[in-house]
Amino acid sequence: MPEITMPRLSDTMEEGVIVTWRKRVGDEVRRGDVVAEIETDKALMELEAYDDGVLERLLVTEGDRAPIGTPIAIIGDGTGATAGPEPGPKPEHEPGPEPESPSPQEAPAASAPANGDRGGAAPARTRPKASPLARKIAREHGIELAAVEGSGPGGRIIRKDVEAAITAVNAATAATSATAAPASVAEPAVADPVPGAATGAPSTADYEEVPLTTIQRVAARRLTESKQQAPHFYLTAAVDVTDLLAFRATLNDTLTASGGPKISLNDLVVRAVAVALRADPSVNVSFAGDRVLRHRGVHLGVAVAVPDGLVVPVVRDADRKSVSEIAEETREKAGRARDGRLRADELTGGTFTISNLGMFGIEQFAAVINPPEAAILAVGAVSEELRLADGEVVARSILRVTLSADHRAVDGATGATFLRRLRDLLENPLRIVA
Repeated sequence: MPEITMPRLSDTMEEGVIVTWRKRVGDEVRRGDVVAEIETDKALMELEAYDDGVLERLLVTEGDRAPIGTPIAIIGDGTGATAGPEPGPKPEHEPGPEPESPSPQEAPAASAPANGDRGGAAPARTRPKASPLARKIAREHGIELAAVEGSGPGGRIIRKDVEAAITAVNAATAATSATAAPASVAEPAVADPVPGAATGAPSTADYEEVPLTTIQRVAARRLTESKQQAPHFYLTAAVDVTDLLAFRATLNDTLTASGGPKISLNDLVVRAVAVALRADPSVNVSFAGDRVLRHRGVHLGVAVAVPDGLVVPVVRDADRKSVSEIAEETREKAGRARDGRLRADELTGGTFTISNLGMFGIEQFAAVINPPEAAILAVGAVSEELRLADGEVVARSILRVTLSADHRAVDGATGATFLRRLRDLLENPLRIVA
């Protein structure tokens, strides 16, 4: 019977989370049908079937993780369909009735690991139904699965059930330590004004644990690696965009009159970066150990904030596209990024990234390089400043951009040359669209 395995949906993906099964056991499946939604390290993506048949088994429950290549479902002729998922090893005994959910006061005792069978043989216990990930988390935190009430199919314990039990245990422990702290024999007990102050640790009542999404976990790991492995250096240029803003206003009037979409300042910046990289590809590179990869294509990543973190959809061959084409593509991909509907190929293959926080009023910042790229451009907000021109003080619109570069692949002079070229393009906007 054909197996559906966890696919590699991005170049950095190591595991995926089954968010939703679109097909259920017993459903007919055709090649190309979307059978599940999978959360990867970059976005929420759709998994398509590669075979025709009937979905017979779901091997991974919604909310659980699975490494790349792990079977997650089975397609057959329908004769072997089962009513629910069968992940992991089978129970040693048939599970009995679900135990009642423990109260917070009972949770610490229930979750304490056994210290051995010193008092004689222990009665036989059933093995609760639980996903492999739930068992792993329970072992790491000393949670007894028999005391956890499952919310998965057939009462199966899944990740969120164990996380809820951990939270309950922590809260109960904090309450117990705050009300029943033993007094010292030699000295009178002195109450701490703040729970946890004696140890310097915050009380669990003072915060809420929020598990990281897959995107956030991978971004944290990769960006930490970027800062640790790539020696960053930063170059900032102040660009006079007074003429650029006037050009944009005129261009938008023309586009509106013809029924076309308006363009943003960021669209013009993206186009200018593409033109600058095409003219001098010295920054359009990646570091590869004992060599530098100089990319022939200009594929620009445009950072987009989404509820689960940050994703970077890629505009391929941006140097060959007009400003209007770039505006339409970035707007459409940003919308699908926020909905978690980007395809894997739309999130990979970037050669240079642009991050813009100007819409938040941030005038200047330095971004972390998005590996394996060697540079990223941080774009701030436009500010009105007084400048001296021909002996007169005039008000000008100034935009500050900061280049973060990997010194292993780009040296200071190379980065400065790129920024000078970019500034010349932005201050002479007709050259951007020429």
